[in-house]
Amino acid sequence: MNSLASLTIEATDPASAATFLTSAFGLDPEQIRVRAAEAPSEGFRGFTLSLTVAQPADVDRLVDAALAAGATVLKPAAKSFWGYGGVVQAPDGTIWKLASSAKKNTGPATGVIDDVVLLLGVEDVKASKHFYVEQGLAVGKSFGGKYVDFVSAPGTVKLALYKRPALAKDAGVPADGSGSHRIVLGGASGPFTDPDGFAWETASLTAAP
Repeated sequence: MNSLASLTIEATDPASAATFLTSAFGLDPEQIRVRAAEAPSEGFRGFTLSLTVAQPADVDRLVDAALAAGATVLKPAAKSFWGYGGVVQAPDGTIWKLASSAKKNTGPATGVIDDVVLLLGVEDVKASKHFYVEQGLAVGKSFGGKYVDFVSAPGTVKLALYKRPALAKDAGVPADGSGSHRIVLGGASGPFTDPDGFAWETASLTAAP
């Protein structure tokens, strides 16, 4: 079964972007990698990254760490019908959603990240779902033409698809954007490009030189 093994963020200042990932979120540099951007990017890049945690205290801890590392708030952390969360934008432009399905704390923040999720904003969820199934990914959850996620191996990044306008709204930014997505997906097979222009490489090729 194919799955999303790693991600590479392309940034104009890769050293600073890598430092942010470590200081703000403590992410594994082999799971979320950084390399120099080679193409321009304008506006919304068509994706968000999510960190899911156990409780609101962990969300607040991540938000505070992200702001201390230079991020800006797009949506302040708050309760909603689905849980508790907020959205920040890293100095390199990557949008991060920090969320918990819980609305109340059961103890102090632990600093544990349960899942890393890449949400791709796509034109046609059903068509993109079909494309990824043909690439060897197995569907986890699917809600018609609105949302789909794929089975992920333990310790890897979970991949999900959402309508682009809805994803931009969820992130708190306009949906307009052009140029490079500035993210490269690493999997067991490749290279290939999906219907919305998101590029995949063989996982071993995504590491920065």
